[in-house]
Amino acid sequence: MDTGSFTGFDLTLREPGIAWFQFNSPERLNGMTGGIKRDLVEAVTQAQMDNQVRILVFTGSGRAFCAGDDLKAYTNAQLPGDALVPPIPPGHDNALGTYNGLRTISQRLNSTIRSIDKLTIAAINGVAIQTGFSLALACDFRIAAQNARMGSATLRFGLLPDEGGQHLLVQHLGVAKTLEFLMKKRIVSADEALELGLVTEVVPAEALEQSALDFATELANGPQVSMRLLKRSIYNAAELGWDQALDEIAAKTAIADHHPDAKEGVRAFHDKRDANFNAWLEPSSGKRSNKI
Repeated sequence: MDTGSFTGFDLTLREPGIAWFQFNSPERLNGMTGGIKRDLVEAVTQAQMDNQVRILVFTGSGRAFCAGDDLKAYTNAQLPGDALVPPIPPGHDNALGTYNGLRTISQRLNSTIRSIDKLTIAAINGVAIQTGFSLALACDFRIAAQNARMGSATLRFGLLPDEGGQHLLVQHLGVAKTLEFLMKKRIVSADEALELGLVTEVVPAEALEQSALDFATELANGPQVSMRLLKRSIYNAAELGWDQALDEIAAKTAIADHHPDAKEGVRAFHDKRDANFNAWLEPSSGKRSNKI
């Protein structure tokens, strides 16, 4: 995985295997552009394929997590960092271009975050609106600073939550509450978001980074194979019937039960000690294995 400063975000690798994505345009409230989204898709894909990475964390800088698309500078924003992928035409100059732009860039970002098997955390440090809100909802966990505010509010501009926000909200809130949330253009505080079940935890602003890092470290030290299989199974269970869900988890159990992590877990239980999982990720003969 490439680390450094890329289009609209900095990417570092923290121990033990935490890919830390930090949006780096606070003067623009970390507004999104097509270039940022394409670089994020590439970086997330690299993180998924790199065994050094176990957990992904997304956060912002300044007073925003991400305040949505930067409509004023979507195609011509001057952003710090090097592009991971070359630029392409914006493609939003007609209806078909907008459709293709959404399907191939904007929606693909959230699809990529949602579809990887490594666990993801959004550390919401401030305002998270529209694109930023949908990105946070696409993550597996959300920790919000006490001063964070979040919502879609696209109807304030006569626009739609076109990056999957409506689907993600239905999964979190159900149909009736999603209708109320979106139609009333609600932007809620961190505490309100916690009551609604939109965030996992609310912490003081000054404790957000450490809280996210502590949680990511806990997850990173867990049995990665079983956790990744379980993540996929949980998301699949939301779409499958009972018999299909049983078959799906049985197939994944056939992998997990015979993995060295399971043997280590049993030994640790009998020895009354903490398990030392993920030996398969440790360097061996100077190289990391790329196989589970």
